[in-house]
Amino acid sequence: MNGTKLFAVALGIENPWYVKDITFDIENKRLDIQLDFHKGSVFEIEKDGKKMFCKAYDTVEKEWRHLNFFEHECYLKARVPRVKTEDGGIKQISPPWSGNLNGFTLLFEALILQLAKHMPVNQIGKLINVSDHKIWSMLDKYVDRARKHSDFSKTTILGVDETSISKGHKYVTQVVDLHSKKTIFVTEGKGSETIERFKTDFENHCGDTTQITDISCDMSPAFIKGIQKNLPNAKITFDKFHILKIINKAVDEVRRSEAKDNPLLKGSRYALLKNECNLTKKQKKKMEELILSKLNLKSIRALHIRENFQQIYFAETLVKFKRLLREWYFWATHSRLDPMKKAAKTIKKHWDGVVNWKKSQINNGILEGLNSVIQAAKRKARGYQYKHFKTIIYLITGGLDFAKINSALPTQNL
Repeated sequence: MNGTKLFAVALGIENPWYVKDITFDIENKRLDIQLDFHKGSVFEIEKDGKKMFCKAYDTVEKEWRHLNFFEHECYLKARVPRVKTEDGGIKQISPPWSGNLNGFTLLFEALILQLAKHMPVNQIGKLINVSDHKIWSMLDKYVDRARKHSDFSKTTILGVDETSISKGHKYVTQVVDLHSKKTIFVTEGKGSETIERFKTDFENHCGDTTQITDISCDMSPAFIKGIQKNLPNAKITFDKFHILKIINKAVDEVRRSEAKDNPLLKGSRYALLKNECNLTKKQKKKMEELILSKLNLKSIRALHIRENFQQIYFAETLVKFKRLLREWYFWATHSRLDPMKKAAKTIKKHWDGVVNWKKSQINNGILEGLNSVIQAAKRKARGYQYKHFKTIIYLITGGLDFAKINSALPTQNL
């Protein structure tokens, strides 16, 4: 088998295409593979749903960046035929190796997609010697096209949260299908209008908003308003991790106030805010010191109120859950600790959504896990612009099926 036939097999080149010539540039570490089609070849095209077969009318010279051949950058070159259709129009043929972005092969695009899930784009650009702008253009196009194939007709349970784009209070709202554990919508901001935008996008992807039965979110008034207005059958479950964050904040307020007059509390912040099983040796020692002091510390009382709240979630029945929550509320509001009383009243204000957890058993744990992956990618890249941040979120956590738009990719979701 000669060299041209060997490369034809390696590239998957089939009739009417063939490898015409191969050129190595040792000095510039570049491999050029010239492709051509046999004279008189007929090409299949589709127009208005109708297939037709046409001969070349003329040709246009094209070049595509391909996977490296060892240390050589590899480029495919070909004269691409244009055909004249029955109605007199001119249509350019897309060769089977051509990617979705002008200038890359399908395999080269598949490589970039895989790299972009694990590396910042600027590092990819340096690795493959391609501009950041061109890579982002390709990623944006792939994500937009892949999302057009998304089908939300079976989505019934959601998680909603905001995540920061960068410093300066810039946020995006992220909506996750809690069953499939995938991000299905991202939009700028964190107001009630974000839920309205989600509704429009959801319906554009075969989603039925009346089928949404449960949503986990924080106590954001904007989210609550948006959900009640746009998702009428959805019952809100307030995320228990967000509730604990509110209670933890109250515990810390008690600690900081008490620490002003009690040096024993110095260095006790994390010992009081973390669960016992997560304490370091040093923090455990600090906790023992505080408990054994027998000073009836307000901070320890606040800690016990938080720990008691956490135990409510182990209630076997809804009836017991409600009873324990009522008892906890009475204890917290009669604790003479203003931050704890305020936290308890916040929970009372959102009582139904807190109780709904026992029925729905959902929370934003999955969303928080996805968000930690997103934030890690953001730190590696030293920040993103909104459009690029949105693309990365979908790319990493959207479970998009790129195989539908790139045959070089595996059939399973990336």
